[in-house]
Amino acid sequence: MAPITGIRPRALVRASGGPRYTVALAVDALGTGLLRPFLLLYGVTVLRLSAPITGVAMTAGIVAGLACMPAVGRWLDRGARSTVVAASMLVRVLGVALLLAAPAGHVWLFAAAALFLGIGNQAWPAAHAALVATVAHGRERDTALAAARALRNAALGVGALLATVCLAGGTTALRALAAVTALAYLAAAALAWSVHVHAHPAEAAPATDRDGEPAPRMLALLAANVVYVFCLNVPEVALPLVLVTQLHASPVWAAAVFVANTVLVVALQVPVTVLMSRFSRRTVLALSGAVLAASYLGFLAAASLGRGWGPPAVAAVSVVCTLGEIIYAGSATALVTALAPARVLGRALARFQLSTGFGLAVSPAVITTLAPRGPAVLWGVLAAATLLSASAVAAERDRGATPGRT
Repeated sequence: MAPITGIRPRALVRASGGPRYTVALAVDALGTGLLRPFLLLYGVTVLRLSAPITGVAMTAGIVAGLACMPAVGRWLDRGARSTVVAASMLVRVLGVALLLAAPAGHVWLFAAAALFLGIGNQAWPAAHAALVATVAHGRERDTALAAARALRNAALGVGALLATVCLAGGTTALRALAAVTALAYLAAAALAWSVHVHAHPAEAAPATDRDGEPAPRMLALLAANVVYVFCLNVPEVALPLVLVTQLHASPVWAAAVFVANTVLVVALQVPVTVLMSRFSRRTVLALSGAVLAASYLGFLAAASLGRGWGPPAVAAVSVVCTLGEIIYAGSATALVTALAPARVLGRALARFQLSTGFGLAVSPAVITTLAPRGPAVLWGVLAAATLLSASAVAAERDRGATPGRT
């Protein structure tokens, strides 16, 4: 497969589903950015639930949302594309409506809202990847997936910034943010549905060539992905924990690391994906594991510097960690779409999202359990597990794949 030699904005928008779908992605992410970082705060301040109960309800919603993925995979394999994307947005409208309807102290309505939000958040990545894989192919598809991630991160950041500004209004502002989020999801669903992307039956279930093969098992890839996705929670969970509780640094350092991570993803996701297109996707994914493991060891060294040089060293190493995250995000889903026969693409993407969702769900608990045992335990375990995962990805063989395809 020939590498991409440049970035053509119009072609990229077309490969991403077209202008309307691109706007739908931006509006959806903007709405998510308005509410998702403050969902816990909504439960505590607006509904007057205790923090532990609110946290448990949110976690249960995320985990229960994973149970919908097999059904989503089968729906996609029947040819649905934009309809599934729109449905993932509409179910979140229902979740926000339940938030607004919940009276103070009513934990079950909050839990139901978290469930529907979790279903939408889990279903969207697989549905989006399947849609892009239908309208774009080869390395153009990889770049389109990368561009969507950059756009989504930018819109999430803008939404979170707007929500932060509005928080001075107290509970009234939080309710208003929830209402605006519901309207954003509704508008995004309408835009996504309007593109009418559907996989033709001959495309969704061909009877010739390698598409007659069963779905690839991808056991090593799926297991490795559970470890890889820990990198997504490093800026949000691990680094604030280390900076504030172990290095006793100002929370400003943690905020700066998070902002830098968002800016770098927005700026570099597409260029780095294009640059890496000269190598096989599996090689790039294994490389991302090596970069992430190196950054974890860098965090270990930075933590040993103490309060003086420790915080700036951690911030510097976080750039390397973000680079590893960018390489991972640009190759992992792309590898799955390249490996899976078209007729079982939905189920393959659903299984991949199950591994991603599971990793994201357990990583905060794992990180917060390891961190009190010292930097050597936290970063040593993460580095060793990630290197082992990278080795497993590199060693796995792609049954039936043509040379250069993956």
